[in-house]
Amino acid sequence: MDAKLLQILVCPVTKGPLVYNKATNELISKSARLAYPVRDGIPVMLEDEARKLTDDEEIA
Repeated sequence: MDAKLLQILVCPVTKGPLVYNKATNELISKSARLAYPVRDGIPVMLEDEARKLTDDEEIA
């Protein structure tokens, strides 16, 4: 994930920062507890496409 792009992108729900999880290829919103997928290098920033993080998942 491009570092400059990551600085620009925010969570569409909370408008907060995102963290890239290389292992799952997702952008994580800690405040919303959502994981947005990155498909073919393109972040899918739609709430309907985001995966809800479980209580067991550790947020880096």
